[in-house]
Amino acid sequence: MIEVAKRLQNVEEYYFSKKLREVALLKAQGKPIINLGIGSPDLEPPFKASIALQDCLVDEKAHQYQSYQGLPELREEISSFYKRHYKVNISAQTEVLPLMGSKEGIMHISMAFLNKGDKVLVPNPGYPTYAAVTKLLEAKPVYYNLKADQNWLPDFGELERMNLKRVKIMWINYPHMPTGSNADNLFYDKVIAFGKRHDILIVNDNPYSFVLNDNPISILRYKNAKNVCLELNSLSKTFNMAGWRVGMLVGDYEFVNAVLRVKSNMDSGMFYGIQKGAIEALKCSDMWFQSLNSVYQQRRELIWKLADGLKCTYDIDATGLFVWAKLPPHLKSEEFTDLVLKEHSIFITPGTVFGSNGEGYVRFSLCATEEILKEAIARV
Repeated sequence: MIEVAKRLQNVEEYYFSKKLREVALLKAQGKPIINLGIGSPDLEPPFKASIALQDCLVDEKAHQYQSYQGLPELREEISSFYKRHYKVNISAQTEVLPLMGSKEGIMHISMAFLNKGDKVLVPNPGYPTYAAVTKLLEAKPVYYNLKADQNWLPDFGELERMNLKRVKIMWINYPHMPTGSNADNLFYDKVIAFGKRHDILIVNDNPYSFVLNDNPISILRYKNAKNVCLELNSLSKTFNMAGWRVGMLVGDYEFVNAVLRVKSNMDSGMFYGIQKGAIEALKCSDMWFQSLNSVYQQRRELIWKLADGLKCTYDIDATGLFVWAKLPPHLKSEEFTDLVLKEHSIFITPGTVFGSNGEGYVRFSLCATEEILKEAIARV
């Protein structure tokens, strides 16, 4: 029998990949499953983005290989987007790299900077892909604690006491997934100084900054950030384009160029029509965000009612595409979500998917219609 690579010994299949098979099987058996586990936007993308995608199909350039760096006009629009919404100046020529989704960027950044045996600071709780990619590259994830009593922000005193030898990358993610907490100015100043002090690349994964959030922030607006930081961003949540696979990496030329050296050996460019659609999406006015958040606000209030029905508590000041809820005392996350799935045919995500500090919590997605959410409330 041909053996798989040793790197797979420490990497499990993505939780949602496995769980959705179980949910699909239950549906096939006739169970009326309501899926509140996945953050896959169900709303329409900007109309002009869809039209641009359709119109490009007759363009003679549409079916050719595309530039590894993306269309110049896409990079220009990303640069303009950052200036308009984040008050950050970045060079479209040298400091922007379009990606096929930010998840691709996590892999490419890791491949560009990590050697076997290097270490990576990974938030607990946090996006599971940070640790999975680290393990795939035979580096070591070093988990740092995020806790409710510190508003899910890292304790820099605790970080300084850790063994930071061979740490090359630190992943941060604010507005935070899964908790929805936000970081303040002091945090960004501290984390930049921490990265400079220890020669650690700080990567801010920033796909949720416009969802139920009136103050979108880029780490690159802070002093000295470009010396030590990269930022990932995405159109998936902001513009309901998750399946289009459009993201971006922004930061200093030297860092971005290192990632390009990896990326250019991994794909042959993003489809022309998707790039054209992304350009139109990035041009959306503030009315787009207001309309989007009006829908999510109504849905979130219903999710709060559902959480109340399940005897869970939550932070009404949290932002993002999810509601992070604390279970009643002494309940375990996975046992609770399995029970809710069995008794009410509602799939929600156990907090332990995101790390040990997620024990005692669950995550609800806002990606379901009001009708579906009202049905979920009725069931409990």
